Amino acid sequence: MFLFLLIAMVVVVAAVTLAVVGGGDSAVLPEAAPERLVDPLPVSRPVGRADVEALRLPVGARGYRMAEVDDVLSRLGAELAERDARIAELESALAGAQATAVSSPDLFKKPGEESDR
Repeated sequence: MFLFLLIAMVVVVAAVTLAVVGGGDSAVLPEAAPERLVDPLPVSRPVGRADVEALRLPVGARGYRMAEVDDVLSRLGAELAERDARIAELESALAGAQATAVSSPDLFKKPGEESDR
């Protein structure tokens, strides 16, 4: 009985091996198309929080595709740098406006009126 089971197991392993290796006229499996970034960051408008949360980077054989990740990170870095520059510009304009408002004469005084000082 043991000899019969051993021969049956060898036959099954050989049949599976022949089927996997390519025994037959069937075509080889087609190459899978590489996964690409389906919904990239919008080009026509600034990137928002919802865009970043909805972003799903494609996975390669050894993790994420470096080119895709580099593109996304450089775009996000440029957006953040642009926003930081705009914030700094607005803050300096506000500080300048506040400085001139403090040092300027009374804004509510009518021309020709004397101050109460």
